Amino acid sequence: MSAEAVLNAAKATGLMVATAESCTGGMVAAALTDIAGSSAVVERGFVTYSNTAKQQMLGVRVDTLEAHGAVSEEVAREMAEGALDHSEADVAVSITGIAGPGGSEHKPEGRVCFGLARVGRVTQVETVEFGALGRAEVRAQARDHALDLLLQGIG
Repeated sequence: MSAEAVLNAAKATGLMVATAESCTGGMVAAALTDIAGSSAVVERGFVTYSNTAKQQMLGVRVDTLEAHGAVSEEVAREMAEGALDHSEADVAVSITGIAGPGGSEHKPEGRVCFGLARVGRVTQVETVEFGALGRAEVRAQARDHALDLLLQGIG
C-alpha cells in the first residue's frame, strides 16, 4: 500500500498518525513524510532500536522485554500503545523484528511483529514471517505491511 493512500485516508478522517519503529529504523515515518503535505497528519515517529529506548520513549515494561523479548507481539502492543500515550496521535503502528542477517531457532530472520493502536479501539497485534529475504527486503516488506495496517486502522 502506498504512503499516499494512508495520508489521504488520515486527512479524510481527521486522524493524526504516529509510528514506533525498531527494525525499520524510521522507514515508515520516512515513507509518509516524503510526501508533501504529510505534516497535516503525521504527528511524530519514534525510532526505538534499543530496549532502553523502547522503555524510555514508549514505556515498554522491563518485565515484558524480559519475559517475551523485544521481537514479540507483547512488545509490539506496548510500543503501539506507548506511541499513542506519548504523542497527540489518534492511531499508531509499531514494528519490531529481526531483519537479518542472522536470527535464531526461536526467532528466525524475517520475523516481524506489528502493533496497531487507535484511541478507543482494542490494539491489534500480529506476527509476519517474511523469511530470510535479506535485510533490505525484510525491512522494505515490513514498512509496506505497516502502511497497510495504518490504512486499515484509519478506515
